[in-house]
Amino acid sequence: MTGDFSLESLARLPEFSHPAASPDGERVAVYYDSTGRNELHVIDVETGEMRQVSDGEVPRNVSQPFGWAPDGERIYYHLDDAGDEQHDIWEIDLDGNAAPVVEDSGQCILTDIDDGKLLYVSSADGQMNLYRYDRETEASEQLAEYELGVFHASYGPDGDRMVYMTNESDDLTNMDVYVADADGSNPRNLELGIDGSETHFEDWSADGTRLLVSDNAADKTRSGVYDLESESVEWFGDGEYVEDGVAFLPDGSGFLALRKRDAAVVPLVYDFEGTATKLDLPTGVASFPLYSDSAFLGDGRVLIEQTMPTQRPALLVYDLETGETDTLLEPVYGDIDPESFVDAEYITFESHDGTDIGGLLYDSGERPSKAVVKVHGGPPVQDQRSFKRRTQFFLNRGYSVLEINYRGSIGRGREFKDSLIGDWGGAEQADVAEGVRWLRDKDWIDEDEIVVYGGSYGGYSAYWQMVRYPELYTAGIAWVGVTDLHDMYENTMPHFQTGLMEKYMGDPDENHDLYRERSPVEYTENLDSPLLMVHGVNDHRVPVSQARLFRDALDEDGFEEGEDGDFEYEELGEEGHGTNDIEQKIRSMELVADFLDRRVATN
Repeated sequence: MTGDFSLESLARLPEFSHPAASPDGERVAVYYDSTGRNELHVIDVETGEMRQVSDGEVPRNVSQPFGWAPDGERIYYHLDDAGDEQHDIWEIDLDGNAAPVVEDSGQCILTDIDDGKLLYVSSADGQMNLYRYDRETEASEQLAEYELGVFHASYGPDGDRMVYMTNESDDLTNMDVYVADADGSNPRNLELGIDGSETHFEDWSADGTRLLVSDNAADKTRSGVYDLESESVEWFGDGEYVEDGVAFLPDGSGFLALRKRDAAVVPLVYDFEGTATKLDLPTGVASFPLYSDSAFLGDGRVLIEQTMPTQRPALLVYDLETGETDTLLEPVYGDIDPESFVDAEYITFESHDGTDIGGLLYDSGERPSKAVVKVHGGPPVQDQRSFKRRTQFFLNRGYSVLEINYRGSIGRGREFKDSLIGDWGGAEQADVAEGVRWLRDKDWIDEDEIVVYGGSYGGYSAYWQMVRYPELYTAGIAWVGVTDLHDMYENTMPHFQTGLMEKYMGDPDENHDLYRERSPVEYTENLDSPLLMVHGVNDHRVPVSQARLFRDALDEDGFEEGEDGDFEYEELGEEGHGTNDIEQKIRSMELVADFLDRRVATN
């Protein structure tokens, strides 16, 4: 049995996100919610002293990172309205004076800063495309226009060139790296992968002659160094694991990379002879900050975010030469004994067609044990060996937890990830159901007390499991989930229309019947156990119409809403697709706890 702690004490444990070293490496800026609200803080690396900079000017929901100005005197960040993700770009100096910089009608994402010129992508005209804002003239100029949008643009060290990613192929799984002049002219596709592979830009070398890139043409993603003069690329790694490049080392001796292995993330240093050195850290998720050169502190030291299922995230300073580690930001546990948290076991099971599926199993210690099957979103993400507040919340309430990395998840290569294309709502949902059957076969699991829970694509999975595999579940919880694929296509953001819906399901008119067949709203009559539906009204990724359509269909089928009815429905008025605000976390956990207490029998 896990140790006992309250829902509120868990929800109030502070978290940090998006740490970034200043240009001189002497300070680290970080979002941190120790006050109960997300705020921007700056840490002095030498003394460890942390100072709060903002006072309500930065967003509550921190889905996007921030970037230091080159002079280190101010920070550019993204600000939306109540979690709607329609970000504008703002600046704040280290005295806390904040002001808007770029405001438009779409979603803006800052990608680089150089000499008073900000590169950013915006959906103001539909798809995400590339713009440049000039601080001196206070004017924005569109630099590129592609049908499928532009991502991750960066100036070269000399300021005369830039690199970005886009796709001009008919294959929507494709991504290519382009080099162009700084004004967007003379773009050139480096053609590093194959049609249908994803090539990503990671970093410029200090002298501007090479690019660090990653590509999955060989199935497992690998890192490469592209020489701009010879127009050739050298690939690194033996292809056994998925590895993504991060950044060139400042001294030019190699580069940082991350390896994904059995739901763990391992930080690496590659030299140019091809030797990869693993950093000496416990098995879990240890990663470098990914925004520009935000990992580097100087003198061979780097920032690392490190976490395990039983250890909340810590911010470390790692000396690459000595292997010594200092903790810059300690994980906080409040009154909770860290021994109360439950570790994860990496498991595999054989799915319906013989495919091996991996996942993480957390044993609550209860006998018999209720269970939550917690399905991740994305779909191209992965449940990893990190601390998860919601997972430990379920465990503390006596539920064992199974997290399933169904086909379509990352971490196992391109073939496994792309196997979901054209089959959204098909084999991957059968993977989830097969995982539940595998769990039910354990003699210590109460097979009559299994709940499915998920958010975003995991919310889609929760809906789907409840109406297509209703015999497996006692109850279900669907958070900001997709229910109607046609409505989702019509009302989501343009880059989700192409990069998500068309990529996985094709054209909604040409594939009309498939869109209907794979929409949970078509099968509401099959609901056979209580369902909690929760959705933020400011969600622009998965619009609230998704939940409303499912609710209306249940009403039409004669199901009753309410605490004693067949389903329960909650709209969250100040939230979008997610939240980092502590009070909102408490409210969401209370909704779930109350539902479970009433709907699932206690042992």
